Amino acid sequence: MTFIGIRRRLQCSYDEALARVPEALKSEGFGVLTEIDVKETLKKKLDVDFRRYKILGACNPPFAHRALQADLEIGMLLPCNVIIYEGDDGRAVVSAVDPVQTMAAQAGGEIKTLADEVRTKLTRVLDSLG
Repeated sequence: MTFIGIRRRLQCSYDEALARVPEALKSEGFGVLTEIDVKETLKKKLDVDFRRYKILGACNPPFAHRALQADLEIGMLLPCNVIIYEGDDGRAVVSAVDPVQTMAAQAGGEIKTLADEVRTKLTRVLDSLG
């Protein structure tokens, strides 16, 4: 399976990463629109235990607006998902969708340019987490 994200294995705990990621996103112009607690959802819906795992729906409004102006169907790929989960060693793993692998994979022109810009910003976010 091809990995369609940008991943960083951190030296900090899940809780610390969860606290730091929204601020790191904010520093690059993203806000968190949605938060899905996968562990809680799977417990509630299926009564199964799962590792601590959250999906954050991150949005950078100027980029989202540009993308939607270029292609109304691009909304299927918005917002940019960022996941945080607890690795087997207790340390956090943070991954962000790579828009070059998703948005730009089937498009060119403005969408490709935009995907490159978003990828650069998301990479800086993850790099800032250490």
